[in-house]
Amino acid sequence: MLLAGFVVSSLLAAIMALMMSMSDRLGLNLHSVYSFLMGHISVTSWGQIAVIAPLVIGGIIGARFFAFHLNAFSLGEEGAAYLGIEVERDKILILALGSMLTAAAVSISGLVGFVGLVVPHAMRLSLGPDHRLLLPASALAGGAFVVMADLLARTLLAPVEIPVGVITAIIGAPFFIYLLRRTRREYAF
Repeated sequence: MLLAGFVVSSLLAAIMALMMSMSDRLGLNLHSVYSFLMGHISVTSWGQIAVIAPLVIGGIIGARFFAFHLNAFSLGEEGAAYLGIEVERDKILILALGSMLTAAAVSISGLVGFVGLVVPHAMRLSLGPDHRLLLPASALAGGAFVVMADLLARTLLAPVEIPVGVITAIIGAPFFIYLLRRTRREYAF
């Protein structure tokens, strides 16, 4: 239920940001604030990318290293421990790795919602649960999703540029609601 509230909240925030991004026509200067809040990648410089590149490269290498561990966690903590995984240590390391990658992305683009929720779930539906394949596929598909959303953000209401997060929320919220309904049906008794 908490995730459903998050989805509705994000969709309404995206609609609000869409209205605010058209504030230039009304003579208001709220666009820059909402651009960060809803994500905006058009002002990213190569210098900013150079700063986060070591974090992203380290995160990708770390994700590749922990792919087997994540597969073991799908058996539950006890099952992972039987496979020789140091459960508590690895949970902390994987959480730190995910936090590092998230912080790097948010520092550059602002708050672009639903990419980390929708893309990995879509990849899992199409490729299966093996993290050795799922992690790199999710990274590539997430990048492609953001590029597609950015293209739509720049062209839908040209010359007004919509924040990227508005597009990702408009696409991602209905898909996530579909996933929630599908999961509820699968696990209903």
